[in-house]
Amino acid sequence: MKKILLTVVLAVTMARSFADEGMWLPLLLGQQVYNDMVKRGLKLTKEQLYSMNKASIKDAIIIFGGFCTGEIVSNEGLIFTNHHCGYDAVATASSVTNNYLKNGFWAKSKAEEIPSAGLYAEFLTKIEDVTAEVLDSAKGLSGLERVAKVTAATTAINKRYSDESTSTIARVSSLFKGNQYLVFVYRRYSDVRLAGAPPESIGKYGGDTDNWEWPRHTGDFSVFRVYMSKDAKPAAYSPENVPLKPKHFLPVSIKGIKDGDYAMIYGYPGGTNRYETSYGIKQKIDIDNPTLVKLRDMRLKYMFEQMKNDPSIKLQLAADYASIANYWKFFDGESKQLIKYNVYDQKKAAEEKFQAWANGKPEFENIFKEWGTAYDQWRPYSKHRMYINEGIFGSPLLAFAASLQQVENAIVKKGSSADIKKALEVAKEARAELLKSENKASDQNIVAAVLMMYYNDVDKAQHPIGFYDGVKANYGDLKDELTYKKYAASIFANTMILDNAKWDAFNSNPDATVLQADPAYAVASAFLKNWQGKFMQNYQQFNTKNNEFGRLYLKGIMQKDTVKAKKMYPDATFTMRVSFGNVKSYNPRDAVHYDYVTTMKGILEKYKPGDYEFDLPEKLLEVARKKDFGQYIDKQRNDLVIGFITTNDITGGNSGSPVIDGSGNLIGLAFDGNYEALSHKISFDPVYNRTICVDVRYVLWCIDKLGGATNLINELKLVRQ
Repeated sequence: MKKILLTVVLAVTMARSFADEGMWLPLLLGQQVYNDMVKRGLKLTKEQLYSMNKASIKDAIIIFGGFCTGEIVSNEGLIFTNHHCGYDAVATASSVTNNYLKNGFWAKSKAEEIPSAGLYAEFLTKIEDVTAEVLDSAKGLSGLERVAKVTAATTAINKRYSDESTSTIARVSSLFKGNQYLVFVYRRYSDVRLAGAPPESIGKYGGDTDNWEWPRHTGDFSVFRVYMSKDAKPAAYSPENVPLKPKHFLPVSIKGIKDGDYAMIYGYPGGTNRYETSYGIKQKIDIDNPTLVKLRDMRLKYMFEQMKNDPSIKLQLAADYASIANYWKFFDGESKQLIKYNVYDQKKAAEEKFQAWANGKPEFENIFKEWGTAYDQWRPYSKHRMYINEGIFGSPLLAFAASLQQVENAIVKKGSSADIKKALEVAKEARAELLKSENKASDQNIVAAVLMMYYNDVDKAQHPIGFYDGVKANYGDLKDELTYKKYAASIFANTMILDNAKWDAFNSNPDATVLQADPAYAVASAFLKNWQGKFMQNYQQFNTKNNEFGRLYLKGIMQKDTVKAKKMYPDATFTMRVSFGNVKSYNPRDAVHYDYVTTMKGILEKYKPGDYEFDLPEKLLEVARKKDFGQYIDKQRNDLVIGFITTNDITGGNSGSPVIDGSGNLIGLAFDGNYEALSHKISFDPVYNRTICVDVRYVLWCIDKLGGATNLINELKLVRQ
């Protein structure tokens, strides 16, 4: 621990730099950060927050499925997380007959819980500092050579700390842009079962209209349970498995909250880039974000056209649509906030101060000159990359078709029959997954639209040679939308990927000529090979330089001002962090005040019968109108509190994170940020930033009064006073 504390001192030994900014490593909290937490309302000891040897809050916090956070809330392994985190599992368990996504699901006993293939829960067991080992391996190197050595070192460390026989998994995380490395060790439990979820009309109430907005009335929660073998070890699903007995679980408070109350959020924030440069800000504002938003807007339009009138298609596309829509709105808002708050100018001013310090220091004095050149060299190709990732391969059919390059390679390279067979088996499994989620009507429209958008938006010197000439010769004028619609219709009508007989024939006699002639593969291959052969190396070179300059810049910042360096925290890297702040109302603009809570009154005010986003279940309407809120009522307001806001610092990956009071009790689940501060991945706003949380009393009311799952309520340790 001493070694770790010395190297992490940069992040945790002094008070926070701004308001409630900071995603701190909870197991390494410095004394002054802890003192600040106590001043704000924390009543727990440092050992109760994190301990290697005793049960602590960190033992109740899990990685949920590899993309969200969850928390253990009972001594029988019960998990609370967000509805959108469990969304795919609920959709997968659903059918048109048993539509749990639409109607909700509540297991009235453990026997009714539904296994969720692919879901897992990971518990952090320890961390160790491996900075010296990693940096020594790359000493004196730069560029691709340095990347290769660092990758080899971290891979070896991960292997050394992992143990498949005990489901132990290690992941080295790079902190401070490669100036520090810690290895995080987890134990993975792969038997996770769905125990409860509200209807989508509750779990996604407000839909895209309310997404990233406050006031919010979304019941964004779902309930799962993690199981273990009878001998208390991680195990694959088996009817013989038993509920996990955790080291620690969170008591659940129904006391209620008030403006100013202490709030602490544990979880796994996925990624921030708070040390981004002015070059990166300009790139995002000018090219990356607008291109992504434009392409996702198109995809969502065509998906929604099919979903809105057919429940089976809505179920089929629900998870993908929700995922695409979430960050469509985020990146649109991020650009607007970066511009509004002049983040580019702020970064530029900081860089000018750095340059003044760096002059005469060989390691640092040319960073920005060379960095600017790297961006200038990359910028002409950056829109093309966005079109490949978000456009061409935003089509499920074309994305799968591109994966068949592995099959082509195996055949053309005249590999052994075993190599070809293996490639075909992988393709067969991936195709089965594609067919489950493929909606031909929406995807065909996406292909037609993106081919035309690519033609108009991407530099024609970067187009696949001859591709658009062929389209013109066979389907018509390249400025005519109908041309691309006819071409897309032909692709979907003739590809073997969507034709079982043709696919089986190809698998029986794999022939590269047949594959290359397939219309879907021909399109995907044309764009993929054009990108790989001519432009991908530009991105790889830029990425290597960008990372290297980022590491040196941050190293220089810490040398330039050692006092300020002690107040710095590492960017989020999907490793366990804690943020702290308070429940707090705010004034987003002139003459507007936002209260710190929303209530059932607001839900009923927004209700629109039959509306795609604001409809409600009849049972909720019935019980709410009777004001049957039971023990979950907020006596001060004589209503049921639905959501609340805090000043905590979170980002993607924190979805499902527990919001914890000063005594260590669960008071809510974090699920979103507010639109006024969507620049938070790059620039935290100390005035407007808020975390949007679902109040745990609403969660319990839905489980109890709407779901009738009192069995789940009875498992919890409720705190009433």
